[in-house]
Amino acid sequence: MHNHAYIGRFAPSPTGPLHIGSLIAALASCLEARAHHGQWLVRMEDVDAPRTIPGAADTILHQLDACGFEWDGPVLWQSLRLEAYRDALDTLLAQKLAYPCGCTRREIADSALIAPDGAHRYPGTCRDGLPAGRSARAWRVRTDTGTLRWHDAIQGPQQEDVCAAVGDFVLLRADGQFAYQLAVVVDDAWQGVTHIVRGADLLDSTGRQIYLQGLLGAPLPAYAHLPVASNAAGEKLSKQTLATPLDARNPVGDLLRALRFLGQNPPTDLCGASLAEVWYWAREHWSLASVPRVRQQTIA
Repeated sequence: MHNHAYIGRFAPSPTGPLHIGSLIAALASCLEARAHHGQWLVRMEDVDAPRTIPGAADTILHQLDACGFEWDGPVLWQSLRLEAYRDALDTLLAQKLAYPCGCTRREIADSALIAPDGAHRYPGTCRDGLPAGRSARAWRVRTDTGTLRWHDAIQGPQQEDVCAAVGDFVLLRADGQFAYQLAVVVDDAWQGVTHIVRGADLLDSTGRQIYLQGLLGAPLPAYAHLPVASNAAGEKLSKQTLATPLDARNPVGDLLRALRFLGQNPPTDLCGASLAEVWYWAREHWSLASVPRVRQQTIA
């Protein structure tokens, strides 16, 4: 698996069915992988058990299949990878790069430390040991001041001081669930992922993931963050904004809509084409350079 020069992935969370915003991310990541004659993997990010909806993962896989997607190898399930996340956390703890935290949500929210974006930043209360009478609720990574810089293939040059922006962030939550940031870094490294194409709503997570990659000695993938699809009110399409699930009866229409959003300009005569013909056109004409360089845009 790791011998491929290009390994991409699509990693949905099974919190509900796919909508057009999810399809955009899946399509772009798949087409970019195929354009480089690489592998395209599907990973089910079900590490957050309380948010996982029974049956949603099967629905997602059926939706991808109905839209003509073909992925390489078996689907990876994060819920079966908990031991790997524990090993990574233990490695960081052994090197004193992570520590237990006894702070409550209220205590962190009341912190006087404000990040550059106005969010409350963890003040480092437990950095030097748990206060007397406190027990561990969560485990955090120790961040150091310093600016990380990377290039995003769509959004351009990026930089972040993770310590100043978010402080020591959580790796294992108080409810016993491993954090997304740790799981995704461990899995990308294990699967040999070389390129990550995903929505710009995850651009703010990239600095934390690059920071963890450095601590764990994991390779740095290349990143490309797509515009996030929003509704007419400017809200990101999601389950919370009642985004309409994909219609398995009209995969051609959904694919063409996604291609238009991605700046690919498919010809109008493809509206009556077969699913195979749409995929052929998309593979032959795919251009990452044509994707709009914005973080969010309304979808028609």
